[in-house]
Amino acid sequence: MSTDTTLTAAPRLPNRMPAWLTFLLAGACGLIMANLYYAQPLIGMISGDLGMSRGTAGLVVTLTQLGFAAGLIFIVPLADLVENRRLVISMIGVGVVSLACAAVVTHARAFLISELFIGLSAVSAQVLIPYASHLAPEAVRGRTVGNVMSGLMLGIMLSRPLASVLASRGSWHAVFIVSAIAMLLLALALRIALPPRVPQGNLQYGSLLASMLKLIRTTPILRRRAIYHSFQFASFTLFWTVVPLVLTGPTFRMSQAGVALFAFVGVTGAIAAPIAGRMADRGWSRPATGLGMLAVAVAFAATHIGKAGSPIALASLVAAAILIDFGITMTLVTGQRAIFALGQEVRGRLNAIYMTTWYIAGAIASAAGGWAYAEGGWTLASAIGLGLPVAALLYYGTEK
Repeated sequence: MSTDTTLTAAPRLPNRMPAWLTFLLAGACGLIMANLYYAQPLIGMISGDLGMSRGTAGLVVTLTQLGFAAGLIFIVPLADLVENRRLVISMIGVGVVSLACAAVVTHARAFLISELFIGLSAVSAQVLIPYASHLAPEAVRGRTVGNVMSGLMLGIMLSRPLASVLASRGSWHAVFIVSAIAMLLLALALRIALPPRVPQGNLQYGSLLASMLKLIRTTPILRRRAIYHSFQFASFTLFWTVVPLVLTGPTFRMSQAGVALFAFVGVTGAIAAPIAGRMADRGWSRPATGLGMLAVAVAFAATHIGKAGSPIALASLVAAAILIDFGITMTLVTGQRAIFALGQEVRGRLNAIYMTTWYIAGAIASAAGGWAYAEGGWTLASAIGLGLPVAALLYYGTEK
């Protein structure tokens, strides 16, 4: 199936999905995905309280990511097999228990196991996204997915600064307690508000997983969109891995509060989600995708404006943060709009493949960013960051 036939504009139909339901799904995705990142800025506090070594402390992030990756592969495809509302609420329940355990445990091993299951439970957000696509009429599917994705991106972008602020006013335990309560309330709200969605597929679980390999082989648009966003998300991850080191280093000498404020400003880039969705609904997915890639490339180039440590240099970093968040959100939403158009009976598996691909790319880029900054500072790290969207643009140029 070509991208041209998949992304042709559909006739305009009235939006039958209530605005409040879209808002609820967006908020749910944001709250759930934030759980993946709360611990990252608190590693120093957590490791000190639980007696972790420096090497063990790094496992906090690693195990959360591994749990999420396992959930993408083994849980998200169940959206094509199991009633979606029940699946989401069950996984949120796992999250509530895991967050509560993380808040009260006193041993490092128990905390790390809790983080593993927090990551696993967070994939419930990736079930809600194709669920939202199922509820939305074809003519406004992109807009709906874009609005839901704006909530998800806000959750990702706000999680770290919010955790830092909350921990500074109380303790790191409070972050997990508040999140556990929020997840419990969210589960109750979704149980009341969401209509059930029973998939029509009749595959067994093993066959369901095996069919994902066939989808990769036989779906060119899935492969192309996954590659596009892998480059984009890798650049996003590299930027947000390295920039806090730059800001707190000898060039800018910012405090953690300053870094949190910087992250808050970058959140404005999430406005791209509804814009991208509307462009996709009008049949403009291709230019929207190219715009997203170009925005990220320009952002990395712009970080070299101004003398190092000057107000102009800091302003260029702020602008870059906004542009990068804008650009990756554009390609994410247009990509999901494209793959969800391939059929509701496979949306869970398509989303699992799409998400897993670029999540792996992000993990690799995070490690590469840390290495690049240690070896060549921001010059080397930003050069790699610039090369990623440029590579995506070159591949984008081959699309027919």
